[in-house]
Amino acid sequence: MPLKPQVDEVCSRHAPGVLYVVATPIGNLSDITLRALDTLKAVDLIAAEDTRQTRKLLDRYQIRTRLISCHEHNEAARAGLILEKLKSGLSVALVSDAGTPCVSDPGYRVLKAAIAEGIHIVPIPGASAAVAALSVSGLASDAFLFVGFLSPRSSKRQARLRQLAGESATLVFYESPKRISDLMAEAKQILGDRDSVLAREMTKTHETFLRGRLSELIAETDRQQPIRGEITLLISGATEDAPVCADDLRGRILEELKSGNTGAAGLARELSKTLGVAKNTVYDMILAVRSEQNKVMESKKGENQNG
Repeated sequence: MPLKPQVDEVCSRHAPGVLYVVATPIGNLSDITLRALDTLKAVDLIAAEDTRQTRKLLDRYQIRTRLISCHEHNEAARAGLILEKLKSGLSVALVSDAGTPCVSDPGYRVLKAAIAEGIHIVPIPGASAAVAALSVSGLASDAFLFVGFLSPRSSKRQARLRQLAGESATLVFYESPKRISDLMAEAKQILGDRDSVLAREMTKTHETFLRGRLSELIAETDRQQPIRGEITLLISGATEDAPVCADDLRGRILEELKSGNTGAAGLARELSKTLGVAKNTVYDMILAVRSEQNKVMESKKGENQNG
């Protein structure tokens, strides 16, 4: 079936069998591009993260294209079906519930399978919560690191935050309302009390932006509990004169001790120079960490003897 005449020049010159990765609004349905609407009308099939959500968008613009689901729980199976459709000559649009597919959203497996088969893939760009939040954050935007969702497990979140502690680019996170308080508390402990922005429900009726130090954002969200809606958290990057927090220093010491660098004086001198922390402070922390490790070892020995 030929593509409809409404499709723009880029779409219309393609034969069917193309996979279109289509960005959709992150909230306000008016934030759809004309090209995205034309593509959704023209393709033979739309693979949607949640057909109920996508149906709201299609109904708004009187689009009657056939829908199938393609979400994180069925994507592996759906990838095969979508690939069959594409190889048979049908054109398919891949959409998520909001924003750009494959960016902290389903679609990666479908995309990889299509690339492996040499399918023509066309991006239809549009809304992105990360970029929208960054554009109004007031934080440095010349370099930013999109982190997306961290692990729901606290230990894994903290380990990842330690890895990011020295990153100079602005950090961009997505998080659920039920875990945002924990994330901010852990970030303050590990990264320090940095300038941050919490963007909530962007482009929707209750759109809000909280700006300030992490401690100020934590205090404000504590007053606003329960927090609801889609959340993007931005945290300023590390600077050369930023103080190293105790938790980060402790993490570095543990890493060095595990690697065999056990000379307290030499390690204190090395980390003091690297991190810009007073040598006595580092030395005292090394002794404290060693003492804790010895207590743990003695406790385990006692348990083994009693056992």
